[in-house]
Amino acid sequence: MNNHPLLVTGATGHIGNVLVRTLLEHGEQIRALILPGEDTTPLSGLDVEQVPGDILDCTALRHALQGVKTVFHLAGVISILPGEQPRVRQINVQGTLNVLKTAMQTGVERLIYTSSIHALARLPHGQTVDEQTPFDPHNPYGVYDQSKAQATLAVQQAAAEGLPAVIACPTGVIGPFDFRGSFMGSLIRSAATQQMTPYVDGAYDFVDVRDVAAGLLAAWKKGRPGETYILSGEQITIKALLETVRQITGKNFLQVRVPLALARLVARFTPLYYRLTQRTPRFTPYALEVLQSNCQISHAKASRELGYQPRPLYESIRDTVHWFLAQRYMPA
Repeated sequence: MNNHPLLVTGATGHIGNVLVRTLLEHGEQIRALILPGEDTTPLSGLDVEQVPGDILDCTALRHALQGVKTVFHLAGVISILPGEQPRVRQINVQGTLNVLKTAMQTGVERLIYTSSIHALARLPHGQTVDEQTPFDPHNPYGVYDQSKAQATLAVQQAAAEGLPAVIACPTGVIGPFDFRGSFMGSLIRSAATQQMTPYVDGAYDFVDVRDVAAGLLAAWKKGRPGETYILSGEQITIKALLETVRQITGKNFLQVRVPLALARLVARFTPLYYRLTQRTPRFTPYALEVLQSNCQISHAKASRELGYQPRPLYESIRDTVHWFLAQRYMPA
């Protein structure tokens, strides 16, 4: 047990709230940086010191970091919509720069940064994505990928300058405690509640959020400063994922396979719809690209150095389904 509080940014997010739960189970004191006005439902009932602040405000960061020796930096904006999005860059890049600068000024002894598999360069099919794959700040697939790569390179630079920082790159995250309804969580929930569920052929590597949290904990305890660890899980097609949900619930639902060519045509127009309705995006050019991309991803380094062992994906899908079905609070 650590005698100092651990600061978690992005604590109300999917990975963030599960990380908080994991750290609490290990007897740690948790301080969460909470954006003013933020919905703190994911932290409800947890013994967490909530400190108001914004990673864009260095004064607030200095206050939050008082007495803190370890920072888990998860705060960020995820977007699968196309086009330039200044706020995505502002939060993901400038916010991370602020956290790094303030951590170095206040004598933080350990920083664990949650990056993304999408920060890495896309490799052709047949090649394995691992920690030797470079981060690509000029990634052509979207501002989110670019911003996470830029932020990660900044963390690497801070580590080179003496900040003991470790980087973790999860793949597609699924699992319980998905209070805000992530991209894949919304798809699983639709299937679990027997709603009509359109899908396209494709596959990706998905990992349980609880295993990501365990990987972040291990990165804190065992990770080498300046190093990157991929936290991946298991490849599965979207069709197989939906069929797994059907097997778990024992109930049929309408699955509508959308031909890829049609999905790409529709995806040209859906971003405006999602922005106007504020619904969780599904069919966007970025989402389709990800599902067709290379998902041969290795977590061998994390297993070797951190003892990282993700659970079978069936267990993750089962627990996700049961969690959604048990919730009165259901994300839109």
